[in-house]
Amino acid sequence: MPTDCISYQTSGYFSKLIHDYLDQKPELHSLYNHFPTLENFEKQIAEKQANFDNANRIPLVETLKKQYQNIEISEATKQNIELLAHPTTFTITTGHQLNLFSGPLYFLYKIISTINLTKELKSKYPAHNFVPVYWMATEDHDFEEINYFNFKGKKFRWNKESTGPVGRLSTEGLAEFFEIYSLELGSSTNASVLKKLFEEAYLKHENLADATRFLADRLFANYGLVILDADDADLKRAFIPFVREELEQQTSFKAVQETISKFGDYTVQVNPREINLFYIEDDVRERIIFEDDKYYVNNTKISFSKEEIFKLLESNPEKFSPNVIMRPLYQEIILPNLCYIGGGGEIAYWLELKSFFDAVNITFPMLLVRNSVLLNTEKQAKKADKLGLSWADLFTKPANLVNSITHKLSAFPIDLTPQKETLEKQFEYLYQLAQQTDKSFTGAVKAQEVKQKKGLENLEKRLLKAQKRKLDNELQRVTDLQFELFPNQSLQERQTNFSEFYLEKGDQLIPVLIQKLKPLENNFNIITI
Repeated sequence: MPTDCISYQTSGYFSKLIHDYLDQKPELHSLYNHFPTLENFEKQIAEKQANFDNANRIPLVETLKKQYQNIEISEATKQNIELLAHPTTFTITTGHQLNLFSGPLYFLYKIISTINLTKELKSKYPAHNFVPVYWMATEDHDFEEINYFNFKGKKFRWNKESTGPVGRLSTEGLAEFFEIYSLELGSSTNASVLKKLFEEAYLKHENLADATRFLADRLFANYGLVILDADDADLKRAFIPFVREELEQQTSFKAVQETISKFGDYTVQVNPREINLFYIEDDVRERIIFEDDKYYVNNTKISFSKEEIFKLLESNPEKFSPNVIMRPLYQEIILPNLCYIGGGGEIAYWLELKSFFDAVNITFPMLLVRNSVLLNTEKQAKKADKLGLSWADLFTKPANLVNSITHKLSAFPIDLTPQKETLEKQFEYLYQLAQQTDKSFTGAVKAQEVKQKKGLENLEKRLLKAQKRKLDNELQRVTDLQFELFPNQSLQERQTNFSEFYLEKGDQLIPVLIQKLKPLENNFNIITI
């Protein structure tokens, strides 16, 4: 194949907002701090260093040690946790839901982008340390989004009732799920590794947060990844002043609404609520609403006076959970973070938040679009070569690809443009005649022009259709290959679980990705494995 990457902008899978952000359009400059280049990190380091409360490092390190106490921690991760206590250490962070068995492939790409960026920064700025952090979305409550994964075209779903924060959800009942999945894996050496990994993660840990931590640690411990569950009372103490301001002033709503009002034609990713906080307790995670001088917990009978809710906040900050608008602020308060790495949708909603961060005087992180990858086998790459397909062709929408290849393979032009041009000249002459006679003739000429042009267009469509039938075998091979690489006409990284490729590549899968992915290059990578 002629190239091993294409730009995000030409891939057809990113929004106009992300295109313009990557192109650093001037109209977006007010929505972010510094664009993520290696050189710009020098400014970000200086700003974060001047505006981060180093006292927050102590509960961060202690909480991490507590959360890792039941895991056989790697030396690289242990060292990175200890380094977080030092004022010259900074984090690069990505976040992800607690998808069952990691969910779709981009779980890997997020974390690898984060790991690789810390390596580049250490090389560029050796006087500082940089720690890759995976922020587990343990406080989310939408279980339907995470209770499944796809493997070889089949959906494996964990059917269980869940209402509260998913991180606290019991893993009880996954043994039966594991038996079904194990049968699909087969009996190869790599299949045995996957079975053991799933079993140790989900059948030997009591809740989804612990299971996900174990899984991510086993996949990435050698690279020093630090995994954080921020659903913790000690961590949330630093967040108390900001929760109080949210309850009293609704600062986030006002600031984000003002930013959204300037979005113009850009799609708004998330809309703020008047209070962007949840109340959590046991199996409850519901919105906090302020009405008639009282605070109510939505869909419950729980309510508080102002005095009561502020007293609860001081004594039990863990009962207050940030939503999608407030979570980024919580992250940047408790972590000495320089950059957040996420998908296009995540970066789009972060771009709504800069004015909010400014309003509460917290340094806004750099925003980096994570690496995207299309994995293919050598057999698929050879097939594409044989069919004369470029990677750009394969990223084309299916209908457009079929039309393009039909034109390419046809023994004669399917384009009737020369005939249309001849027709145009004929009607130019007829219009000249019409000007010299009665006006009614002009109408007749126009009607005939429309009829004949439409006739040529119909003939062109029928000619294309006829050629598609004639070239059916060749076109079927093209579409079959595209559907292999883009399951359900979607990006592979959003559909397929890593285990499908681990079966083939084994423990070399992640090292290959670590070697290939360059987080600051902003390209969609095509990797043959």
